[in-house]
Amino acid sequence: MLEWLLALCFVILVVSIWPGSKYFCTESQRDALLQRFGILQQVAKGKTEKCVSEREGGDDAQSACVGALTGEKPRTVALICKPSALANYLLKHCWTFSNYSPCVGWTWRASAFLQSVYEACWPYESPVQFVRDNLQLSDDGLVALDWAVPSYQKRRRTSSHSTSPVLLIIPNSFGKITRNVLKLCEMALSHGYLPVVFNRRNHNSCPLTTVKLQQFGDPADLREAVRYIRYRQPAGRLYAVSESSGSGLLLSYLGECGSSSYVTAAVCLSPVFRCQSWFESGLCWPLQGALVLYQKICLSRYRTVLAETLQTDTLFSSHSLRGLEEALFCHNTSITWDAYWEHNEPLRDVDEVAIPVLSVCAKDDPIRGDAHSTVPLELFETNPHFFLLLTDRGGHCGFSTQSEGNSHGINWSHRASLEFFRATTDFFNAEERVKQIASRRRGLGGAAGGRFFRHRSVSTCKRVPACSHNIHAIYSWQRSYTR
Repeated sequence: MLEWLLALCFVILVVSIWPGSKYFCTESQRDALLQRFGILQQVAKGKTEKCVSEREGGDDAQSACVGALTGEKPRTVALICKPSALANYLLKHCWTFSNYSPCVGWTWRASAFLQSVYEACWPYESPVQFVRDNLQLSDDGLVALDWAVPSYQKRRRTSSHSTSPVLLIIPNSFGKITRNVLKLCEMALSHGYLPVVFNRRNHNSCPLTTVKLQQFGDPADLREAVRYIRYRQPAGRLYAVSESSGSGLLLSYLGECGSSSYVTAAVCLSPVFRCQSWFESGLCWPLQGALVLYQKICLSRYRTVLAETLQTDTLFSSHSLRGLEEALFCHNTSITWDAYWEHNEPLRDVDEVAIPVLSVCAKDDPIRGDAHSTVPLELFETNPHFFLLLTDRGGHCGFSTQSEGNSHGINWSHRASLEFFRATTDFFNAEERVKQIASRRRGLGGAAGGRFFRHRSVSTCKRVPACSHNIHAIYSWQRSYTR
């Protein structure tokens, strides 16, 4: 409740400053004043960025290009990745990637800070409801899986024989279910997905049955949850979307599991990549204070039992995110702060990721910080599994558009995510068909000097079974999309 009050005070302050600055300040003074509150963001000039773009007038021609922004109109969206067959396919079939029109002008949606706060704190009347599964883990801990269902289903469970794809949603690391998550569940349901929200221990009213809490980048609990999802929905593909700091858990899971992650493709919305630096540098005091207070409220319910293993006085007297994280996982143990992040940094096993991962980021993100120092551009330029959609505007999980008022709450980043899933699935299906045709031709007559055995029936050829979740066969390192 306190973070809502802080957000309201900030909005009132900005609304009172904005019109008055027009008459009592010069233009440069007004810009400098508004920049302190995140209303205006400086556009980086003279920065060379690598991106993948289409050649004008060509249908199939896709190439890697280097565009200098100095003296030119900045690009609205840039797809930064290593040139590959999959990148060319995405550019050709994902029209949402180049169809983003952010809000500009004198509107609160043009403010990176305000739209970020709005998506994080403002309530949303979602037409979906949730059916909860409390999953008991191997150490007797509990995590919760909230399955989103339409309101007209009256809380009916989905059959285990359903072939509908499953969308695993990982909220931010603080357990706050934002309107961004609710709108994603609503849109996923309308596209035939089965959305399920993963709640960590003690998050979103999930009971804490052990004194052990989940570390920032420890994917052990998520691994057991994915196994349960595969057991419950064995016939459908599994996709994953993470929000904000929750991307650290998703990237850690994909790195540790590699090709055994059972995930077809993943999307990170406004991810925080270099998390240790993010905890150390801290946020502006209103945001950091709100997040620290929210975590303390969630943990205060278990203050007595946590006192058995933690220094609760230090924990509840902390005033920073780093102080809270150290009090939870570093005190009373032999783990130092740097050693803790050696085991929890999201990108520690990034070379083992074996599926396509799309990251959607904005340059004016007030939570993550400056894009040129917080986004690992070299990762997207060298690793064929990682793709980055970098927008000039959008804030943190905001991405408000000019036509959002007429789109019934549909978010541009959600459309881009679902379109990315569809395109990657179609690409792999086409690859599998080509592979089956090639193996069939080899079986027909590749051994006798290229001559076909015409007397042999085609029906004698062994068919490769089409399995929707044959992850090891789909994500071999010899796949053409890594070329």
